[in-house]
Amino acid sequence: MRTPPRILVVDDNAANVDILRARLAANGYEILTAGDGEQALQAIREHQPDLVLLDVMMPKLDGIEVCRRVRADASIPFVPIILVTAKSDPKDVVAALEAGGDEYLTKPVDQAALVARVKSMLRIKSLQDTVREWNQTLEQRVGEQLVQLERLGRLKRFFSPQLAELILAGGAEDPLKSHRREVVVVFLDLRGFTAFAETTEPEEVMGVLRAYHAQMGHVILAHEGTLERFAGDGMMVFFNDPVPVPDAAARAVRMVLVMREHLTELTAKWRKRGFDLGFGAGIAQGYATIGAVGFEGRWDYGAIGNVTNLAARLCSEARPGQILITQRVLASVEDMVDVEPLGGLDLKGMSKPISAFNLVGLKA
Repeated sequence: MRTPPRILVVDDNAANVDILRARLAANGYEILTAGDGEQALQAIREHQPDLVLLDVMMPKLDGIEVCRRVRADASIPFVPIILVTAKSDPKDVVAALEAGGDEYLTKPVDQAALVARVKSMLRIKSLQDTVREWNQTLEQRVGEQLVQLERLGRLKRFFSPQLAELILAGGAEDPLKSHRREVVVVFLDLRGFTAFAETTEPEEVMGVLRAYHAQMGHVILAHEGTLERFAGDGMMVFFNDPVPVPDAAARAVRMVLVMREHLTELTAKWRKRGFDLGFGAGIAQGYATIGAVGFEGRWDYGAIGNVTNLAARLCSEARPGQILITQRVLASVEDMVDVEPLGGLDLKGMSKPISAFNLVGLKA
């Protein structure tokens, strides 16, 4: 509510208007006036007073009809209305209050009663304004939270819940903007999946994929990897983006070793059902351009660069149970792993042989 409060006095009798204006102005209020019901409605919409003193008996529109129209107009904020009537019939008072009036005064208006009613109604107006401000603030906060939850849901498609919340909290730069960063990329898939899918019922294929994705998904989240995509039996995960970490290669290695353990158990169960499936993976380290790719309504988080191709080619080269890593990855984790050198591998799309190593496991 503004200071000083703004009061609209409505009466078709100019003498009555002058009396009420003088009495109220003496108490420091800002006074507006109107001479009939139509002027009153226009003044209420234009000036939004904090209180209306409204005569009941007026030409064109009487006070009761003005009340009804004010209360029916959703564009008019709440404003207390004190009806001023020369009638003392209780039925008239009830009709005025049912039309939307909040209080009433009878003519001739008593000065003390006038001041008391005005102060009471202005207190109510102040409380209503406070509640409205609280509601607006609450709606704004709820709206902001819904936007945050929606964004969190999108981020959780690619990142671990902890990482997604860190991004929203401002602990990481906006990952959806294109940027260049050194990452460790992991490609993994199931050996023999193509032949399996060609000779197996679709329902069984979907069951195998669900079990596979569920197991791998838990491991990815536990190691806070960034899932770039699922593609049937293939997955691409990378580390050191969107939040840089000092041990990206070590995290990638630990994650894939845990995956191999889980897949060993799964493939044993699948073999009992006649499904000949294995696990292979490739890990490479290098620079990539990363950010949102897609179109409005369907965005993905992608990494583009030779490092992703290299990890994919190593994955394709791996035999069941093998995890192939590059020399660069080994240089970051050689103190913690045992490997078997494979020499230079001629990989599709690579201009020269790539020095690769089979990851045996962690050192004792």
